[in-house]
Amino acid sequence: MPWEGFGEIAEKLRRSTVHISSGRRGHGSGVIVKPDGVIITNAHVAAAASFEVELWDGSRAKGELLARDPRRDLAVLRVAKRGLPAVTLADSDRLRVGELVIAIGNPLGFIGALTTGVVHGIGSVPGLGGRDWIQTDVQLAPGNSGGPLANAEGHVVGINTMIAQGLGLAIPSNAVSRLLRGAASPPRLGVTIRPVRVSIEGKPRIGLILLEIAEGSAAEAASFLPGDILVGVDGRKLESIDDFEKALGEGDERLARLQFLRGDRTSIRTVAVRLAYPDTAAA
Repeated sequence: MPWEGFGEIAEKLRRSTVHISSGRRGHGSGVIVKPDGVIITNAHVAAAASFEVELWDGSRAKGELLARDPRRDLAVLRVAKRGLPAVTLADSDRLRVGELVIAIGNPLGFIGALTTGVVHGIGSVPGLGGRDWIQTDVQLAPGNSGGPLANAEGHVVGINTMIAQGLGLAIPSNAVSRLLRGAASPPRLGVTIRPVRVSIEGKPRIGLILLEIAEGSAAEAASFLPGDILVGVDGRKLESIDDFEKALGEGDERLARLQFLRGDRTSIRTVAVRLAYPDTAAA
């Protein structure tokens, strides 16, 4: 990339990056992927009942949720505006270790902050299931979640999501493309989860802590609470998010028996949950 063109690339990315606010629940970033107001962000950024989107020029609009996939931590929003500066989604399968990448977001209240780095790895991360992540050394902070990770041409290769083991993790852009196409999803519980280590009868295990419970979801109907920790499905131990996703995908509108910990975490509880395929709204 010619360095004299870096400023132009950065400015285009800034104009396509938005600030998403959900009141007291916090804030994050998003990126415009279609000129008619379609925006991609993280599911945990778009977790509130309503949210406000601020564009690069300072104008604000109410965001409408079109689709949300907590399993992959992605959400699709729309604002009632047209002619917006949309990014180009790259083929993330062509990204290589060592490539220069650019992250844009709104960390700690700094609107349109830019950081650069290189790709350290592409693939699964221990404790986060079998799904691929783009692992980079770009500096991320609260507020970067949902913002774009772009290559040297300014094309978006991922959506920045979290920091793990000192590296920034981004969801590959091909996962975003699948969501925008309305690709079918397996049954879901309606939760946002993170892996944690737990001890059961003195033996260490992996559990999945429930960070958020979606309103009207199967998890809410089953009286799950934030802070509960899933440890099994139909009697099988969970070792990763991938295990959980596979277990939920074994049938349509099936009854799953979920094992979980609550409170003092001294005993395993079991609840039967009726799962159904979600409405896969496409942008």
